[in-house]
Amino acid sequence: MHGLTVEGSVRVEDLAPRGMITLRGDLSDATVSDALARAAGLAVPDRRGIAVEGEKRLAWMSPDEALLILPRARLAATLAGLTETLASSHALAADMSDARALLRLTGEDAALREVLARLAPVDMATFATGEIRRTRLAQVACAFWMPAPGTVEVICFRSVARYAFDLLAQAAASPRIS
Repeated sequence: MHGLTVEGSVRVEDLAPRGMITLRGDLSDATVSDALARAAGLAVPDRRGIAVEGEKRLAWMSPDEALLILPRARLAATLAGLTETLASSHALAADMSDARALLRLTGEDAALREVLARLAPVDMATFATGEIRRTRLAQVACAFWMPAPGTVEVICFRSVARYAFDLLAQAAASPRIS
């Protein structure tokens, strides 16, 4: 599916595989959060937040879970470093790269928000850049965020990525309401 793109009221595209590390541990523990921040090169975000810099993303997923997305070439070294640093902590870093897919929507802000509002039970009028939401697109578990105005990124399980892509493409192809 990599490279698949559809144009509608917004552009929907499947992105190249990224490195994805899930870190489970108490994010309020300084040892855990400091190790994660050093590995990511980003500050650990607050509740429902995501830090974005270039190709890196560090997302708060729950009080005991963070998701680090980074270039695939940096995955092995980053995972090894986290595992070593957290060896004496109650934490687990796991490679989730092959389990998840990353989709990107680009276009006019109002159109992006309308496409997502058709599929997800999220108040898109108040959804802000730098915020992440774990939710559903129709019946597909996902998370999405706005790394910049005019852009939304969606992560879902790879096993349902084509279905999620098709949902987004169909929502983008439907006539605009506003």
